[in-house]
Amino acid sequence: MSEKLRQLISSITPPDEVAASAASEHLDQLTKPPGSLGKLESLVIQLAGITGVDKPEFNHKTVMVMAADHGVCEEGVSAFPAEVTQQMLYNMLSGGAAINVLARHAGADVKVVDVGVNADVAHPDLVNRKVRMGTSNMAKGPAMLRTEAEQAILAGAEAVAEAFQGGTRLFVTGELGIGNTTASAAVVCALTGLEPEVIVGRGTGVDTAGLTRKIAVVCRALDVNQPDGNDALDVLTKVGGLEIAALAGVILGAAAHRCPVVLDGFISGAAALAARALAPASAAYMLASHASDERGHAAVLRQLKLEPMLHLDMRLGEGTGGALSLHLIDAACRIMREMATFADAGVSDGQGAAQQ
Repeated sequence: MSEKLRQLISSITPPDEVAASAASEHLDQLTKPPGSLGKLESLVIQLAGITGVDKPEFNHKTVMVMAADHGVCEEGVSAFPAEVTQQMLYNMLSGGAAINVLARHAGADVKVVDVGVNADVAHPDLVNRKVRMGTSNMAKGPAMLRTEAEQAILAGAEAVAEAFQGGTRLFVTGELGIGNTTASAAVVCALTGLEPEVIVGRGTGVDTAGLTRKIAVVCRALDVNQPDGNDALDVLTKVGGLEIAALAGVILGAAAHRCPVVLDGFISGAAALAARALAPASAAYMLASHASDERGHAAVLRQLKLEPMLHLDMRLGEGTGGALSLHLIDAACRIMREMATFADAGVSDGQGAAQQ
């Protein structure tokens, strides 16, 4: 492991328990029965601990979309050809993708980072951190070199650092890359020991024959490469994707800057497992936005011990579920800042007379 990556990992510290406790105490003083706002309350307590501020506010939010191609597409694992990655990249950069619409609605920016698209893409809004032109076919050998996996992780962390300097204080993970549910499934299986039959899903919508083929490809990739489940870098190197590694870097970078990172769906979950394996302390900075309809996502969330905010049967990726959850995060934070206390409102707290 490079010294730069070691430093990134070592810079991640536990959340601020004092701020979390102060947030909890303030919630109990608000004009409502204790705990009556349910998960909104636990959410804002976690946000307080992450930021060190008892009444957190996020005026600048960014969806970090990491884009890359996958050599495993040669095996026919997707319902769409690999060229769609590049085509969708231009659509996203022009503001026409679903994530652009939902991010605008949530008041968030979209930052698109090329870490491995198999084409020379030129656009003024594209952040170029290309490590290589897509991965190799993991069904035949390692997806990339170990140094390339590290480079992709650091590219994600550096993109976060730049956005943080620009004022972002909350990050959402997003991705783009045909074939990435196949690589993500292999990463999840390698890191958890779960069987491909349990984790591999239909991705972009492959039929039953395609799903059977996809499971076989993941099994073959794991057999050919024998990734070490106790070494997240080895797993990312052998059966991962450049954007998956970069998303792990986004998570580590957000945690290092004491910013919450909202996980999107299955691909983000695979990256989160890798990030947690590299830096266990990073898990405290993760929020699960939604339960994806992709088959393996529920198992990933159980592994991460995260409860999703939303259940909408979505499986698009891009950060779309993450963007939708921003409305709940904003609502929870507004409760802390704007709701009256019993004392402010002169309302009885249920323990005695009205508070004055």
